[in-house]
Amino acid sequence: MSLITGEGFSRLFRTFEHTAFRLEVRDRYDAPYENASLVRFLSTEKDDLPWMRDWLHMIREATESGRRFSRVRVVSVPLTDYSRFGVWCAQFTNGAGEDIRYLEREQADVHDLPNHDYWLFDSSKLIRMHFDDADRFLGGELIEDPATVVQHGYWRDAAWHHAIRRDEFAAE
Repeated sequence: MSLITGEGFSRLFRTFEHTAFRLEVRDRYDAPYENASLVRFLSTEKDDLPWMRDWLHMIREATESGRRFSRVRVVSVPLTDYSRFGVWCAQFTNGAGEDIRYLEREQADVHDLPNHDYWLFDSSKLIRMHFDDADRFLGGELIEDPATVVQHGYWRDAAWHHAIRRDEFAAE
């Protein structure tokens, strides 16, 4: 299996035409660029999230041009420290134009959602995300089988239907 990484993976976010949807199902991600911010968050120190600036700029530009980013995060309750950090960070990505929603893992299981992360671009390009045992992102696998792409579109719609907006989730 060949994985898309680096510039090839980044290009996906600049070249989609209409929609980019992500389903996140992990309770933790080891992303070296955000680890220092996670430590600051847990110790209640202020942080201006320097690693997030390019992402926020890209979301703003995409939104201004009529393209849409959305995401459903499946989370275990009680939330892990990483998930609490993600809820906090989502206020900034939502502010930039991405619509992030939350779904408790128990509900995801009831609705038979998958246990893997993916991006679905324009309802036609499926990228299944792969991680190692230490929760580090290895790359994305392009899936071209039409039936599999349609199934992931169904899962996107089901997750979206049952998920709640970030601000409502954070208030709970």
